[in-house]
Amino acid sequence: MVKLENMELPADVKKLSFDECRLLCREIRRKILKTVAKNGGHLSSNLGTVELTVAIHRAFDLPEDKLIFDVGHQCYTHKILTGRLDTFDTLRREGGISGFSRPSESEYDVFVSGHSSNSISAACGLAGAMKCRGDKHHVVAVIGDGAFTGGLAYEGLNNAGKNSDNLIVVLNDNEMSISRNVGAFARYLADLRGRKSYIDIKRRVEGVLDKTPVLGEPLKEIMVTSKDTVRWALYRYGGFRSSTMFENMGFVYLGPVDGHDVAALQEHFEAAKAIRKPVLIHVSTVKGKGYKPAEENPGAFHSLSPGELRTPEAGNIRSDTYSSVMGVELNGLAAADDRICGITAAMKYGTGLNTFAADHPDRFYDVGIAEQHAVTFAAGLAAGGMIPVFAVYSSFLQRSYDQVIHDAAIANEHIVLCIDRAGFVGEDGETHQGLFDVSMLTGIPNVTIFSPATFRELRESLGAAIYDTEGIACVRYPRGCEIHTKNASEGMVYAKSGKNRKLAVGYGRVGANVYAAVTEKGLKCDVLRPVKIYPLDDEIMDICRRYSEVYIFEEGMRHGGLGEYISAALAEDGKKRRVVITACTRFEPQASVQRQLEKNRLDKESIAEIIG
Repeated sequence: MVKLENMELPADVKKLSFDECRLLCREIRRKILKTVAKNGGHLSSNLGTVELTVAIHRAFDLPEDKLIFDVGHQCYTHKILTGRLDTFDTLRREGGISGFSRPSESEYDVFVSGHSSNSISAACGLAGAMKCRGDKHHVVAVIGDGAFTGGLAYEGLNNAGKNSDNLIVVLNDNEMSISRNVGAFARYLADLRGRKSYIDIKRRVEGVLDKTPVLGEPLKEIMVTSKDTVRWALYRYGGFRSSTMFENMGFVYLGPVDGHDVAALQEHFEAAKAIRKPVLIHVSTVKGKGYKPAEENPGAFHSLSPGELRTPEAGNIRSDTYSSVMGVELNGLAAADDRICGITAAMKYGTGLNTFAADHPDRFYDVGIAEQHAVTFAAGLAAGGMIPVFAVYSSFLQRSYDQVIHDAAIANEHIVLCIDRAGFVGEDGETHQGLFDVSMLTGIPNVTIFSPATFRELRESLGAAIYDTEGIACVRYPRGCEIHTKNASEGMVYAKSGKNRKLAVGYGRVGANVYAAVTEKGLKCDVLRPVKIYPLDDEIMDICRRYSEVYIFEEGMRHGGLGEYISAALAEDGKKRRVVITACTRFEPQASVQRQLEKNRLDKESIAEIIG
């Protein structure tokens, strides 16, 4: 019986028989399920890559050989096998191990990875560095077919294929991003999966070798003395099939291979090592493998919150979240206006656009994991007279910064960005925090930003963004459920006594905390909670100028944030005034959202203490 706790990892993985590998994979799946049930995390993707990861550890000499995961959230098996079994129970907890690859955590993690499509470029760089140093080891990039919808993957392929570096790209084809894959590349892979398998090719090659005499002996008998040479020949002469796009880009293409067969995977990896030039191995896996509910509905089990492991209805998301409220409101607006289009980057359910997709399929566009394309595509729709609404997580919007400026803002095209997961997001950590959107967007002309705190404000902001603004209109809102505050439905809340010299300013979720802190603690301080936060209206600045002390709180980066804009505007009148800005100044590590608010002094208690 294979027991993880009795193994010397990762060394013992190489010593197992293939039957024992199957038992090991079963043990690993149990460990992942148990941990995700308690801590939350990415389930489907990790269950689908267990055998693949085990085979990589058997075929390669890590960490001398380098392994990069793309997106990085499927690295749980890798963490278990590389000395983190004892701490795996701390996965995604504050102070625990990350749910993504982290070089600071282990020498086996060589690159930070939280967003998709970057693995080939990073691996190309690592392989180039190794070649410069005379290092003969390999670099392996494991990238999902969903990540291949991102343009950076092709930039990496284009450059990697022209080199002779020891680079191996493993294309993990499970037909899924978070939602089911869309587009021409998905159809292309489906075609490849339908071609002759490796076994068929191998048999045909061996048949040729048996009939090819060299000096009176079959070529196969001579070549069998060199395992590497035989493998090279099998794949070299595997060209019975027509060439693939990967071969046309300079890669040797191997596959498709069953991604749940450790023996077949290991054989392909050994062959790839022998070729010593860029190789792409096409691996077919089942997302959610080994856990039937996740196999049947991998999208619903893609990412779970702590204690959330369940059997949800296909595609359902909670009806009381900012995401779902936005989706329902947009759907209603689109029913009355056939110019409105909905766009997602492989996040139909996560962003709440599933109802829009069902009711308005002719105006719904899932562009795959391609945020850059999404923004430019939206600008094109706008130029053609439509009103495009791109719903995107804040951390993923970062990828389209150039397109926001060049393709939308300069021409003053009217597009709407629904920025989901703005602010702290919790256990996913640094790569996923939505802390940069305000500071990123406020430096761009022709941008308007709304930051509602309640569902009612969200609905009103969406309508205003679509119909009452020009250029780029942004509506940013946090992950999760509504924060109820007294008088929050009044829009821009300005609570004043007429006697106070202090003013507290906050917007969105933190604006709700500011209001609660002042009212619940009975502080002698007035409160300003704007919903439209950029550009700064004259009314907002006129209010701020009435006070000798202004306290500004925001769930975003200090530099380039609203606080700095208000502070600079106040300084222009030359009056002596105290301005205190409380905002974020670092990459925020994983913890609960409440703990992240507390650590950045943006919770109610800290706000009350700062105001005094």
